[in-house]
Amino acid sequence: MNEPGLEKAMDTLQYLSQDSEARRMYEARQKYLHDEASMIEGAKSAGIAEGIYKGKRDVVKNMLAMGLDIATIAKATGLTQR
Repeated sequence: MNEPGLEKAMDTLQYLSQDSEARRMYEARQKYLHDEASMIEGAKSAGIAEGIYKGKRDVVKNMLAMGLDIATIAKATGLTQR
């Protein structure tokens, strides 16, 4: 077994199969890491959505300053008229 990753996984499996408390702690740690990764991904998605919204808002302001009518702006940006 010359694969370092596989060897480490086998060692971890052997250790965890011997001690139920160690297995519980390992599973709790894995859940924490998964939850943390999910929160980070959610924050990135929210940031991207906010950036898109701010970008469209800036474009709308510029279009209004250019004297374009609201119907044209809505059609060009895909936003709805209010």
